[in-house]
Amino acid sequence: MEQTPRPDSVHRLSSAEEVEAVVGRPAAMITRKQIGALDAGCRAVLAYSPVAAFGYRDADGTARTTFVGDRPGFARVHSPKRLSFPVTGPAAAPGPASLFFLLPGVGEVLRVNGTASALRGGETAVDVVEAYVHCAQAVIRSGLWEPPAPRPAAGPVAGDGPLTGPGVSDFLAAAPFLAVTTWDAGNGSDTSPRGERGAAARVVDGRTLVLADRKGNRRADTLHNLLQDDRLSLAALVPGRSGVLHLRGRAAITDDATLLETMALRGVPPHLALLIDVEYAEVRANDAVARARLWTPDGRTGRGEAPDMMALGSAHLAAGAAGSGRVSGWSARLIASIPGVSWLLRKAIDRAYVAGLRKEGYDDVRAPVAGRHRETPAEQPADSPLRPVRVREIRQETPTARTLVLEDADGAAEPFDFRPGQFFTLVTDIEGRPVRRAYSASSAPGGLRLEVTVKQVTGGLFSTHAHGRLRPGDRLAVRGPSGTFHAPERAPGRLVLIAAGSGITPLMSMIRARLADPAPDGGIDLLYSSRSPEEVIFGDELRRMEQDHPGRLTVTHVLTCRDGRLDAEGVRRWVTGLPPSDGAHHYVCGPGALMATVHDVLQRLGVADEFIHQERFTGGAAAPAVTAQPQELRVERNGNLVGTTVVEPGQTLLDAGLTAGLPLPYSCTVGNCGACMVRVRGGEVTRPEGTCLTPEQEAAGHVLTCVSCPLSGVTLDLTGPAAPEGH
Repeated sequence: MEQTPRPDSVHRLSSAEEVEAVVGRPAAMITRKQIGALDAGCRAVLAYSPVAAFGYRDADGTARTTFVGDRPGFARVHSPKRLSFPVTGPAAAPGPASLFFLLPGVGEVLRVNGTASALRGGETAVDVVEAYVHCAQAVIRSGLWEPPAPRPAAGPVAGDGPLTGPGVSDFLAAAPFLAVTTWDAGNGSDTSPRGERGAAARVVDGRTLVLADRKGNRRADTLHNLLQDDRLSLAALVPGRSGVLHLRGRAAITDDATLLETMALRGVPPHLALLIDVEYAEVRANDAVARARLWTPDGRTGRGEAPDMMALGSAHLAAGAAGSGRVSGWSARLIASIPGVSWLLRKAIDRAYVAGLRKEGYDDVRAPVAGRHRETPAEQPADSPLRPVRVREIRQETPTARTLVLEDADGAAEPFDFRPGQFFTLVTDIEGRPVRRAYSASSAPGGLRLEVTVKQVTGGLFSTHAHGRLRPGDRLAVRGPSGTFHAPERAPGRLVLIAAGSGITPLMSMIRARLADPAPDGGIDLLYSSRSPEEVIFGDELRRMEQDHPGRLTVTHVLTCRDGRLDAEGVRRWVTGLPPSDGAHHYVCGPGALMATVHDVLQRLGVADEFIHQERFTGGAAAPAVTAQPQELRVERNGNLVGTTVVEPGQTLLDAGLTAGLPLPYSCTVGNCGACMVRVRGGEVTRPEGTCLTPEQEAAGHVLTCVSCPLSGVTLDLTGPAAPEGH
């Protein structure tokens, strides 16, 4: 194998004339494809795309490239000249920014350049300067949409530097696809896709990376920008992993023949290369890539038909040509209007792509086909997708409790269906990182708005955010419903409800749902303990409902500031004073000590366990300590291998498994419901406190994948007893 020349010894290009002597100038049809706003075709792409590469600078002037996204349509179009999207991590400073939007199974990308500004709630807006369709060569070279395959590990890295950090060289050795961001001397930014059949970039030593620049459409935006500003940032992807390598440094352009020869394919070297002096490199889990499910069957289906990128490019070319005053604009529109011409152009262009790449030494390339990925395996994980919502209203129930009234963020106006008493997982970004918390629905099922009531907790991350910074119009996402603590449908007999503090929230959903049914199936008796009159959540509404439904609802309040704590004798006295009812269901929600007391009293009174239901608020699992190294995850069932993947530092077992399409069960994703319980057959994982697992389940080797992270390579066994009921 040829030795790579020393970085300080290679020849560097320093002028546009030198670059163009090698690369050439782009054809007129390439430069005319740019438009200055988001037309209907661009909006169709944005509605279909679940993820985009985003290059920007933060408030410190640091260059950054990352991947943003979620589900299709994550980027909101406010006008033809403005879009916005959530960003996890440091916010964008006002200034140049650039993106390209990926479409699963499609080679071409939509590139958007403009000016960024940070909005409230972790969103970033981009005012559009130009948009255009970029050719498919980078995606085809990388095989980005092909099924994930095992990737080789890196060899040893010489010297010290950022590229010797945990997992960095191994990630680069496996990463066929990059997003590279550069800036010009004015107010422009460019984020370009780069791809190779193997590793897209090669490590020279602990501080130096080399990136081949092969033949393309000759726009050469990256090269021209680097001649004006040598700062560069990039983000790398490995198919099947949700981790992203973030890297930044300073780059030089070289035509050194010895160096280029080391990157030759079938004897064909690249025409240029970028030599990057790396200042920072780190592999981090990326929640946007995980949620987009780019390499899973369920992530590729259900999006509808992919936009016709050939037709969109032709329309942009026609508009650009017409704007230039040339007759070719009329010709392009005429050709594009012929039935079936887009399909013929697609075939012709795909053949041209593949033929050109094979001449460069790529033997096994093929054009991506969106339909190729629509096969559905026999076994898929149950999916409760995130549902984008916005805050319609905030009601202050007490000084320390407020109700968030949520509605669909995209105007779909679909009902929120659940069983009274179930909970939803709220997902948002706080201080640059995703946060998930479970809250019971306090509204009745079936409405177009979902209500969750949040009690302020000292030091609570989400509750502090909800009480201090959340405003009407802010966007969140919800997953669910989850949980088996719910009232039976049309249950005969009475409902006996006992709550303390915020434990009233799921019981309020039961009360509202039962009273909304005109059929009097049975009365409701509520025993509710609060600290003081000011802390009685839903106090006015409970009083009004009791007056409006005499005989159907009775409420007994216990105020600890006046009556003392609710104890076993108080519970027994209240229960025995209720009207006799053999079929009454008893629902208890509150602190663990109270629930244990109530359960003991009810058992002593002869109430069967099947008529006693408890909801345990765990408050969310404690954040676990994690390793800095990516770890291998193996999933087995009945001794047979189901699949493998890599868990990124800070990533949960569940997130890594779902990204790779492994059939891991789940529901709430916050350690409250037990649906994701599996057994650890090998390796070590974190076991955070505050989950719904019992000591017996933990002793038997069970863990919850949604809140557990690996401390070593791990093997999980999907064979075992059903997940625990309730939470």
